Amino acid sequence: MLSFASHSVSNRRNSVRCNRVKRREPGGGRLGEMVVRLIRANQLYQGVPYAYAATTEATSLIFTAGACPLDDSGQVVAPGDIAVQARQALANLRVALAECGCGLSDVLKTTVYVASDERADLVAAWNEVASAFGEHDAPSTLLGVAVLGYQDQLVEIEAVAAR
Repeated sequence: MLSFASHSVSNRRNSVRCNRVKRREPGGGRLGEMVVRLIRANQLYQGVPYAYAATTEATSLIFTAGACPLDDSGQVVAPGDIAVQARQALANLRVALAECGCGLSDVLKTTVYVASDERADLVAAWNEVASAFGEHDAPSTLLGVAVLGYQDQLVEIEAVAAR
């Protein structure tokens, strides 16, 4: 059983919403309290309806929302160009991770979504991801999907990291 309480904190670098989650054993005994911080990076487009990342001190795990190929005004970059969109999504992922005190080398797993049924398009996105991560080849899932959330969006990358 879980119960929630919440509060918000803002500063010039980012906006953080903290949710305190009280975990209870099935029989009702309290296991402890965990604080989940939802990170909304001010360096990224602020008009999205989700946090760019989440972290908790209890487990030191960071779960990012899917990093989209949005510029600082919230527009999808390079419609039709998977490689450029993958690079922008990776740049936005780096910012979200940095707000949590992490980098690509702290990533445990990624999921890469490409709006295409052509293997060459998936490979084009993957080549950008592999180049960005270099020797840190964290586990990843690469998926071709029918459509992504923004008009003209072809790539989205989410990650789980640890610090």
